[in-house]
Amino acid sequence: MKKITVLTGLFIASFSFAQEKLLTIQEALWKGRTVLAPKRLQSLAFINGTDKYTYVINDELLVGDNKTGKAQSVLSLKEMNSNLKIAKKDTLPSLTTVYWKNRSQFYFSNSKGELIYDLDKKVIFDTDRSSQETTLESYDKSKTGAYTFCKNDNLFVVKDGKEIQVTTDGSKDIVYTGKNVHQNEFGINGGIFWSPNGNYLAFYRMDQSDVTDYPIIDWSSRPAKNVNIKYPMAGNKSHYVTLGIYDLKKNQTIYVKTEGDKEQYLTNVAWSPDEKHIYIAVLSRTQNDMKLNEYEVSTGQFVRTLFEEHDDKYTEPLNPMLFVKNNPSQFIWQSRRDGFNHFYLYDISGKLIKQLTKGSWEVKAENGFDDKGERLFFHANEQSPVNQDFYSVNLKNGVMTRLTSGNGFHTCILDEKGNYVIDNYSNSTTPREYALINTLNKKSTTIFKADNPIKDYKLGSWNLFSIKNNDGIDLHCRIFKPINFDSTKKYPVLIYLYNGPHSQLVTNTWMAGGELWYQYMAQKGFIVFTLDGRGTSYRGRAFEQATHRQLGTKEMEDQLKGVEYLKSLPYVDASRIGVHGWSFGGFVTTTLMTRSPETFKVGVAGGPVIDWQFYEIMYTERYMDSPQDNKEGYEKNNLLNYVDKLKGKLLMIHGAQDPVVVWQHSIMYQKKAVDKGIQLDYYLYPGHEHNVLGKDRAHLMEKITNYFIENL
Repeated sequence: MKKITVLTGLFIASFSFAQEKLLTIQEALWKGRTVLAPKRLQSLAFINGTDKYTYVINDELLVGDNKTGKAQSVLSLKEMNSNLKIAKKDTLPSLTTVYWKNRSQFYFSNSKGELIYDLDKKVIFDTDRSSQETTLESYDKSKTGAYTFCKNDNLFVVKDGKEIQVTTDGSKDIVYTGKNVHQNEFGINGGIFWSPNGNYLAFYRMDQSDVTDYPIIDWSSRPAKNVNIKYPMAGNKSHYVTLGIYDLKKNQTIYVKTEGDKEQYLTNVAWSPDEKHIYIAVLSRTQNDMKLNEYEVSTGQFVRTLFEEHDDKYTEPLNPMLFVKNNPSQFIWQSRRDGFNHFYLYDISGKLIKQLTKGSWEVKAENGFDDKGERLFFHANEQSPVNQDFYSVNLKNGVMTRLTSGNGFHTCILDEKGNYVIDNYSNSTTPREYALINTLNKKSTTIFKADNPIKDYKLGSWNLFSIKNNDGIDLHCRIFKPINFDSTKKYPVLIYLYNGPHSQLVTNTWMAGGELWYQYMAQKGFIVFTLDGRGTSYRGRAFEQATHRQLGTKEMEDQLKGVEYLKSLPYVDASRIGVHGWSFGGFVTTTLMTRSPETFKVGVAGGPVIDWQFYEIMYTERYMDSPQDNKEGYEKNNLLNYVDKLKGKLLMIHGAQDPVVVWQHSIMYQKKAVDKGIQLDYYLYPGHEHNVLGKDRAHLMEKITNYFIENL
């Protein structure tokens, strides 16, 4: 048996309970993220302009003092509904979500829309925001109060109550909505960028006229009808993106002159604090070369390239430059240039001042500065890849301070001055705890401790650990054992996986990051196992890029190392091992079932990629290069080539309206199975896209559960 490496500093012992109540599948599916999940504080936030914080729990709104940590109720659901009745407004079934406008007023919504509650006067007002401003089409609001929305494919600005049309050529080919630019890769989650003082609006213009139409069939009409989407497949024509800048004072638009390949990517847009310049990370379509470029706002002209980054495999800028608070001559850049994601301090000319953080760990997110701009706050996994803590780093002396304590996973919010942090903490055996932390003296005051929500249920034990892969690299794992576990018996194993980029399933959080469904399967006598192999996140560049040009091969190798470990356990039935995953996990599931067919008896693959030539450009060409440049890699990992190797039972599931991993993937696989005389179980969810959500989720999970129970 291979040596099993224990995660340093982690709680490793199994965690179990001695209660007798069993989960129903309905509880496991529907209540695992609600009443049977550790209780959360709702609307948790600092109130800007005050030394107060606030949250909602048990239908009460509380306000606390930052200095003492003590909080008291300021409003109950009963009082809120009483005042709603006085105002002749619809009452609320619960008090959960509020957004503070100022120290005494907050926004909330009832069945009719948004309202304002005044705590001092104990009265309710109609909202001071327009109905357009509160709809989903309102993308962003500037410092001046102007905001944007889209109508008839075009972009509009509302300023001082006046509606101004910014663009006129919007269509299905010319996109201004801020959605789906570059398929939302490179950290892009919107297409609207207000300048710091609200005098300018930058926005993406995406020309997708050369991108092929792709049919999505609406089966609900008679007859069924085709709804085309634009889907740029790997190796084909991509879309062309430019950046417009609208001047609110002059009521005119110019376009930034980003010369170069039309199919390059414009990412990580940032404004200079004085609004005179705008910065874009311009990334080549090959994703090997990035230039951080500066442009003049008034003319759109190129000014200079601050610096460039190159990677032989791929570079993936995910965060725009961050100007240092109170010092517009310096900015922070995040990069993996030394192998791990870290902060670099630059001056505005593009000269590197120093690397601020360093080590074999990753900065995961920046969270802002203190009031003086001397300390930068961030989340990182310095303690362990499965942990997360909150830190500050001093920009002058480079001293890094860990502000959270306790072995586990900390998710924090910072107040506007950087003096206090609210820490949401859990680990494998701790459901959830909240604490208020003073960032100067690290004094911590507990705000709330959640009870164990499943203490009354009879559950299996679980634990975290790591094993070595063939290259001696630690692979982090978790395991759930059946209830009434008996080491002298033999148990079937269900491997749940994803193992794709931008993922991490195994974390030192409550139940090791597992779902309550795993416990239901443990009740049914299954061992449930998960391993994060190479290609997953937060382990550094080499760990992630190990899968480059060969998606599926290294992932399979690491997952099979997990199987080797499982088979070494005397209580594992090596003849009854199953595997399940969705999306990239569906791809890995199908890979394992057909490229290692003797290993697995049963598999369930949801929404799987089958042939990477049929997946979108931005993602696929990053990890696989283009089909023209990597014919061998695409061919080797094309699962159509292995259909005839299938020996076990495989259930493949797809959403009929899937615009992400299009239905064609599993249709091609099913056709090849028929051609080869291979029996394949197949299920379709009409009306669903890439994930089966809503009321049909229970149907999906019951089908998956029954498939493993019946066949494994």
